[in-house]
Amino acid sequence: MAIQWLPPEQYVKTLPMHAQYACFFFTDTENRPLQLRCSVPATRSIWQWPGGNTDIEGESPFETAVRECKEETGLEFADEPRLLAVFWNGPGEWPVGKVGFCFDGGRLTTKEISKIRLDPDEHDLYAVRSLSKWAQTMGTKEFQRLAAVLRARESGVPAYLELPAARSRRKR
Repeated sequence: MAIQWLPPEQYVKTLPMHAQYACFFFTDTENRPLQLRCSVPATRSIWQWPGGNTDIEGESPFETAVRECKEETGLEFADEPRLLAVFWNGPGEWPVGKVGFCFDGGRLTTKEISKIRLDPDEHDLYAVRSLSKWAQTMGTKEFQRLAAVLRARESGVPAYLELPAARSRRKR
């Protein structure tokens, strides 16, 4: 059987689709992670990093992280991108998989943290805590992700995490 090559605009229609998101990982000067609490009632207990979905055509993951960080916190990130982690979330809550990129936002001073202005439609609280305090606050999977990203920053080796969903189609 001969392979039939398709023009790119036709070929991409045959590929599985995914959504993309990007975020920044910040700590304070004592290396304690900063996170934002989701204000949406159904997910209010979820702690997140500043970031969100790529929803602008042609926007790169880093551009997404910069835009979303400014929208959610008022912080303007101007340094070069430094990738800390890539995440794969299998289909489940979303009908498609999601790929995520986490960039190093650096260490914020107390003054910089005090300038955070949250978008109340997305987050209602920010907190800076030690890893042991976050372990007491977060679910196991979320904490494992936080710890992996902190290790990636400390080691200089980016992390890759697969976060399979309930409907994962991956064969084992």
